[in-house]
Amino acid sequence: MAGLKFRVLLDSKDKSEIFRDILIADTANFESFYKAILDSYHFTSDQMASFYISNDDWDKGHEITLFDMSFGESDDATPDVMGSTTIRDFIESKDQKIILLHDFLKMWFFLIELIEYQEETPEKARTVLAVGNSPSETSRSDEGDGIQFETEHESGDDEEDEFGFNEFEDDYDQYDY
Repeated sequence: MAGLKFRVLLDSKDKSEIFRDILIADTANFESFYKAILDSYHFTSDQMASFYISNDDWDKGHEITLFDMSFGESDDATPDVMGSTTIRDFIESKDQKIILLHDFLKMWFFLIELIEYQEETPEKARTVLAVGNSPSETSRSDEGDGIQFETEHESGDDEEDEFGFNEFEDDYDQYDY
C-alpha cells in the first residue's frame, strides 16, 4: 500500500490558478476520492459526476461514473462505478492524468494529475495544500458558465450543413423580432 498525492486543478473561465493537492491511499475507491475533491472545494455531492482516465493530451478515456448506468447490461463498454473501483487499478503512469466532470449542467471540470507517491499510507483522504479561493458551486449558470458559441447566423455565415439545409432559412432576420 502507498499514498498517492494528486494535484486537482479547477478549470475556471477567468484562468486563475485554483488547485488542491490531495493525499489518498492507493487502495481507496474513486467515490472517496470524489468526496475528498468536493470537500476541498466546498462543493456538494448532489450532482451527477464522472471520472475519465486521461492521457498526456487530456483526452477523455475510460469513464468511471458515480452511479451504475448499465441498466442491467454487462459488456466491456459499460463504465465502472466509483464506489467499487480502486484508484490503483487505473494508475498507468507515474504522472497519471484524470479528468473529473462534476454537475453535467454546470460543467465543472477538474484536471487531476498524480504528482507524488508516498510510502506512508494515509488513513483517509486529506487536502495537504490549497491554492486559490474556491468559487461558489452555484456561481455558474446552467448554460455552461456563460460560454458563448457563435452560430452561423451571428457570424454572417450562411453555409449549409452536411445535409444541405440552412438552419436560419426562415425569411426573417434578427431585427424582425
